[in-house]
Amino acid sequence: MDKHSKKSSSLLHYPVLVVFSLFFLGLFALDLITPDRAYSEMENTTLSQRPALTQLSAKGLNSYFTAYTKYVKDQVFGRDEWISLQSVVETTLLQKEQNGGILLGKEHMMFPRTFSLLDSENRTLPKNTAAVEALCQRHPGKVDVLLAPAASVIYPENVPANAPLLDEDAYLDQLSAAVQAAGGRFVDVRQTLAEHKDEYIYYRTDHHWTSLGAYYAYRQLCGTLGLIPFDPAAHTALTAENFYGTHYSKARTWNAVPDTITYYDLPNSLTIYNVTAAGQPADGQTTGLYDTDKLNVYDKYAMFLHGNNGLSRIEGDGTGRILVIKDSYANCFAPYLTANYAQIDVVDFRNYNYGLDQLIADNDYDQILVLYSFDSFKSDPYLYRAGVAG
Repeated sequence: MDKHSKKSSSLLHYPVLVVFSLFFLGLFALDLITPDRAYSEMENTTLSQRPALTQLSAKGLNSYFTAYTKYVKDQVFGRDEWISLQSVVETTLLQKEQNGGILLGKEHMMFPRTFSLLDSENRTLPKNTAAVEALCQRHPGKVDVLLAPAASVIYPENVPANAPLLDEDAYLDQLSAAVQAAGGRFVDVRQTLAEHKDEYIYYRTDHHWTSLGAYYAYRQLCGTLGLIPFDPAAHTALTAENFYGTHYSKARTWNAVPDTITYYDLPNSLTIYNVTAAGQPADGQTTGLYDTDKLNVYDKYAMFLHGNNGLSRIEGDGTGRILVIKDSYANCFAPYLTANYAQIDVVDFRNYNYGLDQLIADNDYDQILVLYSFDSFKSDPYLYRAGVAG
């Protein structure tokens, strides 16, 4: 028997090694012929691209191999399927009650694993609270602050047992007191949402409230301001099925129940503005309230208001003007305001890098609404601009 035959024969004594070797060789070959992806739609994240070796030194080589390891992990063939398989193993075989930083609760609900404020949030939350206080003080009687609680506040019984979640109620109580002391109104929607918890007011797989949850909060705002609320029965309700949200993209559970997005067929126009160096609206693009093309992609919620634009204006059917300072919770909320105001201006500080005083002076708003989820409010690094004078 020649040396080659002996070697082949000895390998047959290790079939598992042979199978794994062939598997990884095949995976390597597939990686070579599969184009790199720039973006993972399911994870809503940018993927690493092949790094370049720019420096032949210990530091340069270390940086290169670190980047290359991340690149291989991001671009591995069948990445989405591997992540899903990992989730199946961990949640089904190992009976884990969390995956990817998401708590897997009852009724197929998913909750972010938020045990305490991060160090960065311990710095940001006081700054954002001070910014809103300053806004209330500069515009007394005009500012309403509405912070949507997390689903875990409304559905504590569906959170996995003994999960040490953040005591959000205590922070909301403190914020309510601070806003009112500064001359604003705090619209506390916790009781209203709790009264409707048997209805579909939060998505199961996403961090947002549903259009129905937003509607109940909107009705409470109308009661506070003495407004006649939007009447859903007078409009055609449309739905989009098979929505898997941000929690699902992290947990990737095999038995997740998809959500349904509901919206109303409203004819109102939305103008998305470019912004001048002074923070004022320049030429813009006018369209409808909804980007229905987004219903054909993974992030279906982005159809509301065409996503998170810096400055946009909705033409309403009522009278007067309102400024909405918001995170994405307001995107399904703002269309209801068309029943009450002629002009609804919407600012998202993620894409609006200015203070508000000039914008407010130019438009003489009747009301100013700060609408955030508490989760965004405690962490938003840009909300401080609401308190900047000028």
